[in-house]
Amino acid sequence: MLVLITYDVETTSAAGRRRLRQVAKVCVNYGQRVQNSVFECMLNASQEVLVRRQLETIIDMTTDNIRFYYLGNNWERRVVSVGKESSFNPESELII
Repeated sequence: MLVLITYDVETTSAAGRRRLRQVAKVCVNYGQRVQNSVFECMLNASQEVLVRRQLETIIDMTTDNIRFYYLGNNWERRVVSVGKESSFNPESELII
C-alpha cells in the first residue's frame, strides 16, 4: 500500500534539528522524498508498523508531529499532481 508520511519537527534547537535529520533518514529508508517533509512509501503491514515505531522513538511528542496518510493499493487514482512533477513511480524498479 502507498503511505504518505509527512512530518513537522521543531527546529529551533540543536536537538530538534538532529531529530529532523533522523526522521528524514528513517523515511528515506522506506520511500521517496516528494517534498521537503513528505515521503511516498510503498509499505506492507509489517513495514508500516516498523517505520511508525522507529519514528515514534525519535520525535518529541510535545513539539513534533508525524502524519500517515494511507492511500492503499489503488493509489494511482487518488494522487493528482499539479505543476513540476518528478518521474517517481513507487511501484517501478529502482536502478541504483
